[in-house]
Amino acid sequence: MLRRTAFFTSDRTGITAEALGNSLLSQFEGIDFQRSRLPFIDNAKKAQDAIDLINQTSITEGAPVLVFSTQINQEYRKLLSESNCVFFDFFDTFISKLEKTLDSKSLHAAGRLHSPSDDDNSYTDRINNINFTLNSDDGLGLKYYDQADVILLGVSRSGKTPSCLFMALQYGVKAANYPLLEEDLENTKLPEILQKYKHKLFGLSINPTRLQKIRSTRKNNSQYASLPQCQSEVRRAESLYQANNIAFLDTTQMSIEEISAKIIHHLSLDS
Repeated sequence: MLRRTAFFTSDRTGITAEALGNSLLSQFEGIDFQRSRLPFIDNAKKAQDAIDLINQTSITEGAPVLVFSTQINQEYRKLLSESNCVFFDFFDTFISKLEKTLDSKSLHAAGRLHSPSDDDNSYTDRINNINFTLNSDDGLGLKYYDQADVILLGVSRSGKTPSCLFMALQYGVKAANYPLLEEDLENTKLPEILQKYKHKLFGLSINPTRLQKIRSTRKNNSQYASLPQCQSEVRRAESLYQANNIAFLDTTQMSIEEISAKIIHHLSLDS
């Protein structure tokens, strides 16, 4: 399989560059992309260290690496673009066109998307919602379920926690999750604690073989990670969802971003 390295660079976290870059890379099958984020390139030394790594990796691989950048500082952006790479400049591609369209100069300020402001409470709301999610993870904080915007259900290791955290951070919702344990799967009756929150419930499912691989990294050669156990839990969880008319997703081939977006849309939390 062809192998290529992709770097995501930025003055700040690099999360935006990574998200945009991965969206593009996902369109190409049969290539083993080695991904690496190079965040906080905000001085000359960090820029040079990044350039040295890019150049050395290109030499080792025998082909220019891919660099996806949201670098705002013009000097460091120019230096990176001149290294031994194929440079994808999201800032220049979009900001320059917007400046022309709007006939206005941008601020050229790093970190604007994720920064708190005096007249915007969304940053504080996101922090509060993340704290809510952490305090309501894996069945904790049951007494706070009345405050939740969504409660995810699923067997262990089906993606509940990362999905909740992403929804809290990206969409600003209070996301809790409830783990379906053996006693919850003995029949298709909804656990009593969840019955009055049925309108907030959303189920996650997963391919049993994939689940077995995930669990094996945690508890290898255990009953918990055995394929028959995974098959049984997934089958019974889906039966519970269906019996109680709870919408659910198979997360096997889906990213956290896709899972979260579908849940938000289905529950109309984006309106």
